[in-house]
Amino acid sequence: MRNSSRLRTLAFAASLSLTLPAFAALGGDATSVTNDQLQMQATLRSTQKQSYTMHELTLPSGTVREYVTAQGKVFGVAWQGASPPDFQQILGTYFQQFIQAGKAHRRGTGPLVIEQPGLVVYSGGHMRAFFGKAYVPDMLPEGVTADAIK
Repeated sequence: MRNSSRLRTLAFAASLSLTLPAFAALGGDATSVTNDQLQMQATLRSTQKQSYTMHELTLPSGTVREYVTAQGKVFGVAWQGASPPDFQQILGTYFQQFIQAGKAHRRGTGPLVIEQPGLVVYSGGHMRAFFGKAYVPDMLPEGVTADAIK
């Protein structure tokens, strides 16, 4: 009976992991921007630029912007608001690289700056006023600079 109970518990845990929603995280597919809107309980406004689309999610606590290539990949995210964003959600597969780079970064006062070939993150602020951006340099559309992500 013990093994049966343990198997049911494992099966239940596995089923939960399969039903988690996908997010339009950095480097991910933009088809899930609507899931972000629902998950964050945000209003969504999309603005078409020459070579990308900016999806702005407005939440009660602030704003998250997702920058998407014409091919549907999220190349950048930016945020501002009363609290920092859920970095695991917005950085997706880049979250572990962010964590590792953050551990190597000497923290003092001032913003967190991570500049690596495959990931750039600027994050700063103070209580009730956080801001930042993250992007993948190799994914920037032709003619678009990092200054477009704000």
